[in-house]
Amino acid sequence: MAKRIPPLDPELLLRAYSVGVFPMADSHDAPSVYWVEPKERAILPLDGFHLSRSLRKTLLSERFETTADQAFGDIVELCAESAGDRPETWINGQIARAVAALHAAGHAHSIETWLDGELVGGLYGISLGNAFFGESMVSRATDASKVALAHLVARLRFGGFMLLDCQFMTDHLNSLGAVEISRDAYMALLGAAVAGTVSGSPATLSAGADFRAFDFAPSPNDSPESTTVLGPTSGWRIVQALTHTS
Repeated sequence: MAKRIPPLDPELLLRAYSVGVFPMADSHDAPSVYWVEPKERAILPLDGFHLSRSLRKTLLSERFETTADQAFGDIVELCAESAGDRPETWINGQIARAVAALHAAGHAHSIETWLDGELVGGLYGISLGNAFFGESMVSRATDASKVALAHLVARLRFGGFMLLDCQFMTDHLNSLGAVEISRDAYMALLGAAVAGTVSGSPATLSAGADFRAFDFAPSPNDSPESTTVLGPTSGWRIVQALTHTS
């Protein structure tokens, strides 16, 4: 008789993130997960996102539409698919079910990138306190993931977040402004970002900064179409949020 694998508890998952640990699986079909705490951690300073001229042009062209939390399950599924440059994935059924539960509870979010009505990329992650833990990013069209990350950074800056954790450094993330820091430096930033959010009973687990604030704050001279709460976020608004300094 096969051994029953217990589900990954969503509350345990939040507590793990709060102390700098996250789960991975050996493959999509792996029955269990293991816990990871990198010695070097990649973060993307929210005031240090590199908005290149080409990415700015892509955003302003409105070639892509981006949305938030409109297709969370589809994004997780897309991130878990194998691809030519990524034949295997670390997202298994346990992780997918746990993050779905966190999404239902308001602690997991997605950014979706659409091209001609088709989902072609995006990302998802976990929010806790004033921290956002980027979990996975996917692209099925040129620049789709860059557009999604630009949208995420704009949203986090507007919503009062302090930390965007990227876990491991890649050339792609480095080109967009991510930096690598020591575990001790990361833990100091993490402690400040999640202070007081995971103490006490499950009822006290706090969402902290506001992931949705960006949807409810029209920018000056914005068009009605670009401020629709549940509709696409315009590239113009994203660029404005990334280039505005207070």
